[in-house]
Amino acid sequence: MALKNFCGFCRLRPWHVVLLLVAAFQVFAMDRVSGANATLDVEPGARSAALGSATMAVDGDYLGLVSNPYQLSGVRYGWASFSHTAYFEDTQYDFASAAVPLGEGQGLGISFARFGADDIPYIREGEPVPEGSDYNTLSYADWMFSVTFGRRITDRLDIGVGFHGLYREMDQTGWGFRGDAGVRYRLVDRLFVSGLLKGWTSSAVTWESGEVEYSSPEFYLAASYSLPVSYLYGSLGLYWQSAGWLHHEARSLDFDTDEDSGGRLWDDPVDWLSGGRGGVEFTFDFGLSLRAGLSSFTTLRSVTAGAGLTLMKFMRVDYAFESHPVLSPVHRVSISFSPYLFSHPEKTVQTAPPASLPPVEQEPPLQDVPEKEPNQPAPESKVPEKESIEEVKSNSEEVLETAPAGGVYWEE
Repeated sequence: MALKNFCGFCRLRPWHVVLLLVAAFQVFAMDRVSGANATLDVEPGARSAALGSATMAVDGDYLGLVSNPYQLSGVRYGWASFSHTAYFEDTQYDFASAAVPLGEGQGLGISFARFGADDIPYIREGEPVPEGSDYNTLSYADWMFSVTFGRRITDRLDIGVGFHGLYREMDQTGWGFRGDAGVRYRLVDRLFVSGLLKGWTSSAVTWESGEVEYSSPEFYLAASYSLPVSYLYGSLGLYWQSAGWLHHEARSLDFDTDEDSGGRLWDDPVDWLSGGRGGVEFTFDFGLSLRAGLSSFTTLRSVTAGAGLTLMKFMRVDYAFESHPVLSPVHRVSISFSPYLFSHPEKTVQTAPPASLPPVEQEPPLQDVPEKEPNQPAPESKVPEKESIEEVKSNSEEVLETAPAGGVYWEE
C-alpha cells in the first residue's frame, strides 16, 4: 500500500509540485489574524437578529444563508428577501438573497450585500482645515457575494455548503474568500441540533499592497426546539447558538475593559456557555410572531426584541431591535416575497397541523341506493286507516277538556 501511494505521488507533473510549493509558501507568508472577512459574520435578517442572532438554529430565514445553508433542503417555493440596517454615523447594511428549490429536498441560495458609508469628510495630510463644510469626502464599502446549497440526506439529516466572496473598497482595495460547511440532525420530532464549520477553506484576505491575512477555521453548535401551545393558539420556539469551540474569543461587549472573556469548552465550560446566544419566539396561528433574545449571555445589555407578520401567504415582514452596552441601538427591517406564490393564488403553503387539534372525524360514505328495475311495481306504502267519525268526535272532546284556559279554539 505504501509503495502504491509513493508511485501515485511520483506520477505528479512538475507543475503540480510547483503549485503545491507556491500554496505552502503562501500559507506561511500569510499573517494570521482574528476576524478576517468579519463582514460575513454581520447578521442581516431581522428575524434572526431579534432572536439574539442565533442564526444557525433558525429555519425559514433565507437572509441567514451564510450561517445556515442546510435550511435550503426544505425550501419548496422561490423566495426573495431584502433587509436594511442603519448603524451609527450613517453606516448602512443592505442585504438581498434568493432561495430557489432544485427539486425535492434540495435548494440553491444566492446572496448579495453592501456594508459601508458614503460622504465621509477627510483632510489630506499637510492640507489646511477648510472653512465651513467644504470638505473632501470619501466612501468605504464591503461588497459580498455568496452561493449556498442545501440537501436532505435522510428524513433526519440535512447538509449544506457555502462559498462567500468579499471585495473591499477602503484606503486600498482587497479581496476575501471563505468556505463553510454545515449539518443539521433531528434528534426527536421537534428538537434539532446543528453544527457549522466556518472557514474550512480558511478565511483569507489579500490586499492591494500585497499583504495576505487569514483566520483559522472555527466550529459552532446550535439547537432549536418548538412546542405547540394550543391554549394560546400558537407555538413556542427556543433557539440557541454556541460560541466557537476551537479558539479563544473576545466576547465581552463592554469596551471599557480589555478582558478576554472567551474560553474554550475544555478550558472553562461555564465561560464557554456564557459566550453563547439565544432567543425565544411565539408564533400565533394567524401569522403574528413575537421575539426576544440575548446576543451574548455575558450581559443583559445585549437584549434583542422584535416582531414579524405574515401579511399574505407570499409576503412576510420582520423587525428587530438590538441594544448594545456602549454603541447606539440598531433597528433592522427585512421583507420576504415569493413570486411563485404571488402568481399562483390557488396554491397554499402546506404546514403541519397543530398537534393540539383533535383528529377530524369523517362522515361515513353514503350507501348506494339500489336502482329500481324496469316494469317493477313500486313498494306499497302503509297508510294509516281512516278513523271513523265517532272516534274523531270523541278525541276532539277529550282535547277540549284537557286544554288550558284562555286562547281561541275552533270547532267545526
